Amino acid sequence: MSKTIKFVILAGVIGVILGGSGSFLLTGSSDTAQPQEAKPLYWVAPMDPTYRRDQPGKSPMGMELVAVFDSGRGDSSGKGIVSISPAVENNLGVRTGEVELGPFKSSIRTVGYVRFDEDKLIHMHPRIEGWIEELNVKTEGEFIDNGQPIYSIYSPELVSAQEELLLVMDRQNQRLRLVQSAEERLLALQVPQSLIDRVKTEKKVFRNVTVYAPQGGLVAELSVREGQFVQPGNPILSIGVLDEVWVIAEVFERQVSLVSEGDQVTMTLDYLPGRTWQGVVDFIYPTLDADTRTVAVRLRFSNPDLKLKPNMFAQITIQHSEENKLALLVPNESIIRTGIQDKVVIAMGEGKFKSVNVASGRRGDSKTEILQGLRAGDRVVTSAHFLIDSESSITSDFLRMTPRDEPPMDHSEHEGMNAMDDSEQAKMNAMDRSEHQQMNADESAMPAASASAEHND
Repeated sequence: MSKTIKFVILAGVIGVILGGSGSFLLTGSSDTAQPQEAKPLYWVAPMDPTYRRDQPGKSPMGMELVAVFDSGRGDSSGKGIVSISPAVENNLGVRTGEVELGPFKSSIRTVGYVRFDEDKLIHMHPRIEGWIEELNVKTEGEFIDNGQPIYSIYSPELVSAQEELLLVMDRQNQRLRLVQSAEERLLALQVPQSLIDRVKTEKKVFRNVTVYAPQGGLVAELSVREGQFVQPGNPILSIGVLDEVWVIAEVFERQVSLVSEGDQVTMTLDYLPGRTWQGVVDFIYPTLDADTRTVAVRLRFSNPDLKLKPNMFAQITIQHSEENKLALLVPNESIIRTGIQDKVVIAMGEGKFKSVNVASGRRGDSKTEILQGLRAGDRVVTSAHFLIDSESSITSDFLRMTPRDEPPMDHSEHEGMNAMDDSEQAKMNAMDRSEHQQMNADESAMPAASASAEHND
């Protein structure tokens, strides 16, 4: 019996020694292997990041407060930064693009209409009144040559001017000055020099005077017929050329700043598929159409084969480039437009992203000009940035309702009011329970009183 007791005591002592040493070894290894646990900076409400507390608890909505830990960047720089693991980043399809410093380029697609080159468009009007005796041009659209007879006119005024020239020449004491004055009058009335020479040579008056075309081209407008009476200022016809044409295009008000004189232009027409014409911006009109809110732009195109005809409808692409001026450019798809403020999501590296405000300028085909908010070399997110921005907006500086230098909103008054409401509710519940118990006691006493009365009877 004594040997058994001694054996049990010895085994217990050995177990205590081994357990203490093992505990010391495990504790030491745990202290060296595990890092020190991070302490929360504060606790916030899940639905209201401005509600902060120094200890765990519940929000005014009854939800458990969430602990916020130090991210290692400091409180000011860590706001709005979202950390995404590589696996999640790959699943979201996050892509980034670099902020570049280069020339701004854009293309404006619009429509236009072919017009005559008005610098070479001529209108013919009579300078005297008379009758159109012969009209050599019969229809609009007819091509005429330079110097070709257009019409012959009978005018008493022209007849008188010829007679005056002959009278001056017949005088014995004729003066050269008077003859020159008579000739100049005939020239001013659009009498050709060849007819004046015939009058002087043949010494006779011609009843009809023929007017010739001042240039070759297309008859754009014909306003008279044979036998018609005309007066000074009446239109006879218009002559235009087609070897070079204008195209009047319309550019929206917001796109006017993207067009400059000298920009290259590409034009296509539906009736000649596959063919393109190259031209330039010749002039930007200084007025805005109040109905269409567009500005007219004049384009100039060469037309040696006369394929471009007036009033044709054309598709226009104006290519604008500022090679001598550098701008800060980002991909168009990286801009988040909220209607009030434009934003981009910056890729900070190591899976960290942050949404920031930017001031955007002109928008090109693939790049948008950035006026403020970014630097050359930054990387911005071009895909899945809406998801990242929504996450970053929870704690981002520019979306906070409370400024950084103001303390968090104090909800103590609301908590006191909630506590008062709870106490009042408890009192009301206690009163309800006491009244209910009194009613039950009265109901139980009524049968007993009835039974006693019957017994007495």
